Amino acid sequence: MKTVLILAYDFPPYVSVGSLRPYAWYRYFKQYDIYPVVVTRQWNNEHGNLLDYVSASGSDHVIKEVTDWGTMIKTPYKPNLANRLILKYGQSRFRLLRRSASAYYEFMQWVSLSGPKSELYFAAEDYIKSNKIDVIVASGDPFILFKYASKLSKRYNIPWIADYRDPWSDDFQIKDKYFLKNWALYHERNTVSSAAIITTVSTFFRQKLLKLFPQKEVCIIPNGFDPEVIKNSSDFKQDPSALNIAFTGTINPWNPLEKFLSVLADFLISSPGAKVRLNFYGVNIPEELNGILSKFPLLKNKVFIHPKMLNEELVKHLAKNSLMLLFNNYSIVGTKIYDYIGIKRTILFCFQNDNEGNELKKKYYNIKEEPGSSTHSQEDLIRETNAGYIVSDSNDLKTLLSNLWIEWQNNGSLACSTTNTEKYSRKEQTKVLAEIIQRLPVAKNV
Repeated sequence: MKTVLILAYDFPPYVSVGSLRPYAWYRYFKQYDIYPVVVTRQWNNEHGNLLDYVSASGSDHVIKEVTDWGTMIKTPYKPNLANRLILKYGQSRFRLLRRSASAYYEFMQWVSLSGPKSELYFAAEDYIKSNKIDVIVASGDPFILFKYASKLSKRYNIPWIADYRDPWSDDFQIKDKYFLKNWALYHERNTVSSAAIITTVSTFFRQKLLKLFPQKEVCIIPNGFDPEVIKNSSDFKQDPSALNIAFTGTINPWNPLEKFLSVLADFLISSPGAKVRLNFYGVNIPEELNGILSKFPLLKNKVFIHPKMLNEELVKHLAKNSLMLLFNNYSIVGTKIYDYIGIKRTILFCFQNDNEGNELKKKYYNIKEEPGSSTHSQEDLIRETNAGYIVSDSNDLKTLLSNLWIEWQNNGSLACSTTNTEKYSRKEQTKVLAEIIQRLPVAKNV
């Protein structure tokens, strides 16, 4: 049995979609003859919001846990100056000082083994010194973990795999920031060049990575749904008291949220007796969302914003809804769609070709398309799995909502014909990664 060291900053109980990928490896690797050792940070998960990311850990020493699935090594976390200011004064004060402090720590971690994330490096090295490790897998973002994996690989002669959940130097948030983009590009090329294999979540990201690393093998391991979580939520029925529509996760600036809310408000005017609820779960911009909702007073008692929660609880909540709202992210598949198809609830995809949506895309979506990859990846997956409705535009949505309301009135629920989902189980995706690891040469720790 090979032993794999997994560097994963985001990891349960911290609530983030990025934590679910390495957690699946930890959960299922042993079933494929691989022993996982996860090195992560300690998460208290006390606040249910951004403060969980910056709060100090409950312990100031490394915690090691051995379970039926593998070994977990959890490092202590002490917030830096920027994070201490957030914890004490909130996000509205000392913004310039916080940004300056954050920039300092961000740059210095690449110059020396410093900053709170470096605790993962030291804990991983301590474990390697007294235990045989065959492969290192680093899951990024944060991409400083790639540097740690590369450094450990060179020092102890262990092959490593760079797993990209998101782009690094091609991140749309720094695309127009010359210094930040080139700083990231320099470190990306120098760091990932030593990886034995690169893995990523989609053809779109694979094409981008091949342009940077044309000589590397880049394998696709999609995101997916947790089969155990889906199984545990299978007994939850659609809420019979109202037609519930769910949205979870990130709202991007190019998503036509206001157009959707406008159509929903118009529908309620034309159908005054309609029992409809719109549920937002763990969205990234709750305060901004409340501001947008204030433009639609008719929705005041129809829209509910729920806090972040562990994935197992989230999926149970989603299962009580009848419709899963999904905005068009074009080339990017994302993660929420996999839970949607896993629980077999009808997806409401908005929009395929809406005028306002197209304008938002022109204004905000600065992600360059890649030849050889689909520009409508979510639509492809919905069609493949027969998972829902691909809504053309706002007029199409108006008609569809009326028809869905009639169906719900007649049946108390909405039928869903989702199929062919098994290969998108995170257990199956872990099997793919395990096969990649098994064919790597045996490490010779020195």
